[in-house]
Amino acid sequence: MKKIKTWMDEHLHGDPVIWAVVFALSLISTLVVYSATGTLAFKHMSNPETYLFKHTMLLGVGLLAMWFAHKVDYRYYSRISRLALWVSVPLLIYTFTNGMSLNDASRWIMVPVINASFQPSDLASLALITSLASMLSKRQQNIADFKESLIPILIWCGVICGLIALTNLSSAILLFLTCMLIMFIGRVPIKYLAMLVFVGALSGVAALKFGERAETAKSRIETFIEGRELPFQAKQARIAVATGGVTGKGPGQSQQRNILPHPYSDFVYAIIIEEYGMIGGIVVLALYLVLLSRGMKGVYNSERAFGGLLSAGLSFALVLQAMVNMGVVVGLGPITGLPLPMVSMGGTSLLFTGLSIGIILSVSRGEVDKNWGGGSSKEVKNMVRV
Repeated sequence: MKKIKTWMDEHLHGDPVIWAVVFALSLISTLVVYSATGTLAFKHMSNPETYLFKHTMLLGVGLLAMWFAHKVDYRYYSRISRLALWVSVPLLIYTFTNGMSLNDASRWIMVPVINASFQPSDLASLALITSLASMLSKRQQNIADFKESLIPILIWCGVICGLIALTNLSSAILLFLTCMLIMFIGRVPIKYLAMLVFVGALSGVAALKFGERAETAKSRIETFIEGRELPFQAKQARIAVATGGVTGKGPGQSQQRNILPHPYSDFVYAIIIEEYGMIGGIVVLALYLVLLSRGMKGVYNSERAFGGLLSAGLSFALVLQAMVNMGVVVGLGPITGLPLPMVSMGGTSLLFTGLSIGIILSVSRGEVDKNWGGGSSKEVKNMVRV
């Protein structure tokens, strides 16, 4: 036991509570995805352990990415985020024009040589959040200067969110809300936040007019608001939730996994509640809330404004996506197609979730170079509005 603790002290730095949350979600993910892929294995006449092995490997890649990301000084990400933004723009355009279709959505591109699908919106989201935190931290002294400080921020938010919305409207909306939060914490005047809302509205209108999934999004929203007959996925998810009860049916005993589309990705939370009951659902919810709480602590604990904004933005983005996913399952919102971070099966999602949490952990390490630019810790604490 002492050796394990020594190894963890040497190799796992940063907030230990976040590490505990990650390992707990990883364990839950492995158990539930293994159970939920049984029907998928039957349809493809393959061994269920094949999908377990694949998911475990992808989960391991995400955890490895998180470990590497947490070892890097978080300030380094400020320097590469702008490059990542410029790379994201052509990738998002290519996805819209030539993206491959999976599950009736063209959000992926095929990476040659390794023959694996890649979702550019995940890269663009991480790059925009990081770059936005960097731009705001460097402009704290003249944050009210519209021309010098706000125009570049508004342009990048509008372009990236608009391009993502062409193929993935729900992800674009969540990213836009995250940008709003970062700018609010970063002391951007309310009148300029109103301008960001205007820019977001223009991007949304353009996406609804030209986006490939516009009609699907409109239909889902109208169905939810007007209370029409539930879509098949939503109906089966609610059956899973209702039959799970307080303690659930037990691991591997789900019935709706045989009926529910994509029970291992978009609707994995329904399987969690069916097999582990309301108790299991509350535990998962609590884990995400703990992650949000610890990530937001970076605003107070970080020695630089960039670290605080970055930790708050990334943790909010991850937990907001989780809340939306869980809300869809229990009937609190229209179907979105968003995965449950660190739990749902998927390659790109697990990779970039791992990178995001790794960056949050890097901020929590608190490694400071006094000669590096950015706001002071006093500026960070003063950023939070009362």
